[in-house]
Amino acid sequence: MGSFLYFIVSTLLELLVWAIIISAVMSWLVAFNVINLRNQFVYGVVRFLDAVTRPVLAPFQKVIPPLGGVDISPIIAILVLQGVIRYLLPMIFTPVIAALG
Repeated sequence: MGSFLYFIVSTLLELLVWAIIISAVMSWLVAFNVINLRNQFVYGVVRFLDAVTRPVLAPFQKVIPPLGGVDISPIIAILVLQGVIRYLLPMIFTPVIAALG
């Protein structure tokens, strides 16, 4: 049971990392007029990704100002999330896995 919980939490955090990456790429494509937000599907995808990633990126954006007009908060958020996935989750879930199996 503990291993399953670890798998679920780890997978959700990895999906969040991918959502941040895709959101950043989509924002670049919109900024360079490669894709258009008037397209219903694109608009829906961008809104969904923004709703998912905004709560994670907002604290980083408050602390880290844009450098030369470039927002590096997604990069920092990805680094922090990868650190949580690799180091913090195993440390947290080791006792849970030992207790629950």
